[in-house]
Amino acid sequence: MKNAALGFMVFLFFIAASSCSKKCENEQPRARVLNNGTNAVSVGIKTSNGNTVNINNVATQTSTPYESYAPGNIIFTITVTVSGNKTDYIKEVVVGNCYDYDIAIDAANVITVRAIDRNA
Repeated sequence: MKNAALGFMVFLFFIAASSCSKKCENEQPRARVLNNGTNAVSVGIKTSNGNTVNINNVATQTSTPYESYAPGNIIFTITVTVSGNKTDYIKEVVVGNCYDYDIAIDAANVITVRAIDRNA
């Protein structure tokens, strides 16, 4: 009887421990664009290994799905076109695995980059 109770407690411990596992297992970072600005925007995500992921022509009041890319030193280049004139805004960020990044453009065309830990 004593061994059965001990065995049951060990079983419960392992069930509890396995439920605390991470949601993200060393997955690449991801980014999306949330455009609440006054004009369509495009974003280039240049990674430290030289690759670029492009998210083009994001209409106002829309958001994109997440795009994955390699971690490291990242340069986000956000291009806004107003009356045919392009303006580039650059944000440099060091990113790690298991993070999502929201590149948000607000109604005043102010750009922020917010990191979201997928394990939180």
